Amino acid sequence: MSNKIEPQNFLNELGRVIQFRSEISNYLNNIANTIKKAESEGETTSGKLALDSNIEDLKKIGKNLREGVFRLLVLGDMKRGKSTLLNALIGENLLPSDVNPCTALLTILRYGNEKQVTVYFNDNTPPEKIDFKTFRQRYTIDPAEAKRLEREKQLAFPTISHAVVEYPLPLLEKGIEIVDSPGLNDTEARNELSLGYINNCHAILFVLRASQPCTLGERRYLENYLKDRGLTVFFLINAWDQVKESLIDPDDEEELGEAEEKLRRVFKANLLEYCQIDGYDMYDERVFELSSIIALRRRIKDTNASLEGTGYPEFLASLNTFLTKERAIFELRQARTIARQTHSNVREAVDRRVSLLDRDINDLKQKINSVEPEFQQLNEICDRFTQEIHAVRDNKAKKIADSFRDYVMNLDDTFENDFLRYQPNLNFLDFLSAGKREVFEKELRQAFERYIGDKLSEWSLSAEKEMESAFAQLSRSATNYGASYTKVTNRITEKLTGQTLPPVMGYANEDDTSPTWAKWAVGIFSLARGNIAGVALAGAGFDWKNILLNFTASVGIGGIITALTGVVLGPIGFALLGLGIGLLQADEARKQLVKAAKKELLRYLPQVSQQHWQPIHDAIKECFEAYEREVSDRMNQDIQSRKSELDNLVKQKESSEINKETELQRLKNLESDVELESQKIETSYQDFLQAIG
Repeated sequence: MSNKIEPQNFLNELGRVIQFRSEISNYLNNIANTIKKAESEGETTSGKLALDSNIEDLKKIGKNLREGVFRLLVLGDMKRGKSTLLNALIGENLLPSDVNPCTALLTILRYGNEKQVTVYFNDNTPPEKIDFKTFRQRYTIDPAEAKRLEREKQLAFPTISHAVVEYPLPLLEKGIEIVDSPGLNDTEARNELSLGYINNCHAILFVLRASQPCTLGERRYLENYLKDRGLTVFFLINAWDQVKESLIDPDDEEELGEAEEKLRRVFKANLLEYCQIDGYDMYDERVFELSSIIALRRRIKDTNASLEGTGYPEFLASLNTFLTKERAIFELRQARTIARQTHSNVREAVDRRVSLLDRDINDLKQKINSVEPEFQQLNEICDRFTQEIHAVRDNKAKKIADSFRDYVMNLDDTFENDFLRYQPNLNFLDFLSAGKREVFEKELRQAFERYIGDKLSEWSLSAEKEMESAFAQLSRSATNYGASYTKVTNRITEKLTGQTLPPVMGYANEDDTSPTWAKWAVGIFSLARGNIAGVALAGAGFDWKNILLNFTASVGIGGIITALTGVVLGPIGFALLGLGIGLLQADEARKQLVKAAKKELLRYLPQVSQQHWQPIHDAIKECFEAYEREVSDRMNQDIQSRKSELDNLVKQKESSEINKETELQRLKNLESDVELESQKIETSYQDFLQAIG
């Protein structure tokens, strides 16, 4: 692609985003503090306006903006040059490239004023702070040892949850957080665990190597864990400079061109299907040829050195577009939306209060009683939406659990054809040899694990599609219920004030006029903020994927692989031994192995399908119940706040005399101050859009 950017300019772009984030965060906090102060004053004047939920949301989004980071997850198999790539990206030889980063330890690299590492445990052991040298010595392992652990299905550091490496680097200071995953391997439990990391990152850097174009393991991972999951993936083909070194005559430009073009065709054939986004071909914006060692050498000598010819300027340009434009616009738009919503709520509350100040206590109570039917309508809207969520919940929980049962029960239909491509190279004499049988059985076990893992992943993707469809339906319903809700609240205001309120600041967008609970239910903004260490991050208001992932993990879905492998492979050995010493043809032995495996599989499929039906049903149900709880709480809180606003005025009128002129001025000042800060946010947002072009 023609668009390029050097590392220093990339840092500048990130810095500009941080500046706008901080500026708008301050405005949100100003609004929150203004309202909080006004509510405190209201306790001794005309009563609080019941805007506590607005204050809470403003502070949460303000904190998210101020503390938010762009989290990048690095995935890649062993010997792909991940460490060299990351060192070149951060501009310092921080991660040791001579030590293979293939441990089971998740490492989070983030900014810190001092160089230090904190290791977190999963067995209630207190976190341990150590220096970087100790961390490298203690928690890295040799590649051969890593492979041995994989074969034996063991984790290198089973009691470690993750490690946080803090370092005072410019890239990290600009809000980038890098998550270095354990790496791709044949340990299915570890691959399942990595899904949790994937859901909590903004983009994935999938590292490949030019000399090893798309291995079977890499294709399996892409197909089973990344494809069709709505993820932003950058494919980084590392060590591209070694293409030239592999030639007989490295100086032959024609030979080099042919070799590079052939390699490009191979990678495109393998990666193109993973670069299709909403029908658009994003291959040129997602796949990059990098020479990391050259880039690193240049940056070590001169931080500002040009990286022309290394692939980094092109990659950074695409990453910059994604982070500083697409992601940043989403975040800042949320801030603008909540500011507009708050201004609208404050103005309506102030207008209602001003119109009721002159009312005597009896007239005021009569006015409040007159809108009781409308409040009942709000409760009915809440009930109808809740009932719809329950209906969708029950339907999808049963449908998805049934789909798992049916899917598992039908595995035998295609098993013979499917399993052939998973088998290791079968030398039947190896099995008959006691000395080689253990190795043969381990390879066969891994093959069966991969088969079961891939099949479960295939089913889980179909289950995700069902969930996405369900929440899309609820999102549309939330929009409709929100519109009905707004009509009723407007009618309440009209009956209380005797006038129709025009839109605030001319806002005509439905997103701005719908109630806050509806925005949350639709996913216009998210108030949740978590971290990579097991806390769910909401990507768009509600994170059902993490709830589903965590819940299914807790009930043992991952154990299906181990369970099936154990019960199926155990009797196969006896079946093979029974074939006799004369059966030496690999093809025939392979067919007999598949038949034996299928026979055992058929015995246990009903048990597995029934055993896991209920846990899956409960996991799906919990996703919708968590959604319903949040929606109901927000709706009920909104209704209660509107009632409290009126009740507070009645109490104050009954208890003391209200100085009308002073109170009018105070309320008008509140609205004016909130409007001023909201306009500042609007101006900053427009300035940001103009700045990024």
